[in-house]
Amino acid sequence: MGKKKVVQRTSADYIFWGQRLLIALAAVFAFLPAINPIRINDKIDANIALFTSLSYNSLISKAGLLLRRGTVTNSSFVMAWVASIVMLIGIVILVIAVCLSLGNIIMKRLSAAVTLIGAGIGIVGCMLAFIGNHIVKMQKYNAPTVDFNATLSIGLILITVVFVLLLIIGSVLRFSLPSGDEEEELYMDPKFKLFLMFLPFGILAFLFCYLPLWGWRYAFFDYQAGGTLSMDNWVGFKWFGYLFKNAATRVQVVRVMRNTLIMSFLGICTSWLPMVFAIFLTEAKSEGFRRFVQIFTTIPNFISWVLVYSLAISIFDTTGFINQMRVLTGSLASIDDGKNYLMSNSFIWVKMWAWGTWKGIGWSAIIYIAGISGIAQELYEAATVDGAGRFQKMWHITVPGLLPTFFVLLLMSVAAILSNGLDQYLVFQNALNEKQIKVLDLYVYELGLGGGGSIPLSTVVGMFKSIISVILLFAANAASKALRGESII
Repeated sequence: MGKKKVVQRTSADYIFWGQRLLIALAAVFAFLPAINPIRINDKIDANIALFTSLSYNSLISKAGLLLRRGTVTNSSFVMAWVASIVMLIGIVILVIAVCLSLGNIIMKRLSAAVTLIGAGIGIVGCMLAFIGNHIVKMQKYNAPTVDFNATLSIGLILITVVFVLLLIIGSVLRFSLPSGDEEEELYMDPKFKLFLMFLPFGILAFLFCYLPLWGWRYAFFDYQAGGTLSMDNWVGFKWFGYLFKNAATRVQVVRVMRNTLIMSFLGICTSWLPMVFAIFLTEAKSEGFRRFVQIFTTIPNFISWVLVYSLAISIFDTTGFINQMRVLTGSLASIDDGKNYLMSNSFIWVKMWAWGTWKGIGWSAIIYIAGISGIAQELYEAATVDGAGRFQKMWHITVPGLLPTFFVLLLMSVAAILSNGLDQYLVFQNALNEKQIKVLDLYVYELGLGGGGSIPLSTVVGMFKSIISVILLFAANAASKALRGESII
């Protein structure tokens, strides 16, 4: 039996854990509006965080009238803006210090020095914020009738304490760690390298996928755009009940769900098209032709739906290409008698599927083209020796090689069955096809921001959409595991 390796932790290791915890706390401060450390007066929007304070226009959004009238000077806002930049620079440097602390003793000593630098810069930012708060007090003293009061954010006090503690920790580590061998190279365990490679993507996922879930709180308030959340407008599960009890809302939701599921079902049923397109494209003999087709079919993915709709107008509008050709061929008396095909609601689901397929098939085929390049060429050579033709090799080698990729993408499509997007349907929507084209994402947008003005109700619908999508993902994953013995989770 092998001896179990015992890792002896020193006091410096525990101090480094404290350093990492404090730096993680400082990073959190950058994204929480409730504890924004630079909210030094009541005219700084309570809904912006330290990170979003980098926009000076957002910072002065509630004091624009006072600044234009010259009632107050912008010195305090400039000071707060500079303070936010300095604090964020300090936090970024501290994050670098955390990364360095995962290495050997040389990197740990470097981490301690970087911690001192980052904490020092952060403290300077805090001092600037305190100075900005003092400027506000002086302005209020000189003009007591102005609606412009100084506030001292609890976040400023907390982050100042964090920076001071990090300064102390950095000093302790700097003078307590051994110097190490001068010839020793910088080294980090591979598992920590992999963790640091994953970290940026994890942070992006947190910022854009999980942090927005904080907005779900609007579902429990009787909130109006521009208002505030407080216990005065707390309504609990009122909007959840309203979604099912109101007859008009029920009819709208049922109709929208029908459109959404039909559009998604069409996409899932034809999800094999990019794979077939990729297979036939790679079978083309001419390299130049293959490159041209791939580029030509991929470019539409990068064109906005607004431009796609303008293209549709130029083709299918009353004065579009089709009606002009009908006039030239004599099948139409004049252009004024032409039909506006975009205003028709017939076959609207198929039309939307066709536009989406045209726009995305080249882009969707890229992953299959990459998968085909990964199939061992020896299989094709062996099949050629056995007398297999081109289509036999495609069916017995290429298709089986791509099926695992296809099923993974199919599972993801099933999980996203309620997410059709809204851009395409928003631009193609009109009075005639509105009932057939409105999908769930477009309904949520119009309900909350497009004129409906019911942000709490749109939040409730969005919550149900997210929950149902997660349930579908796990159900599809379980079905795949039971039927194929493979899963993605």
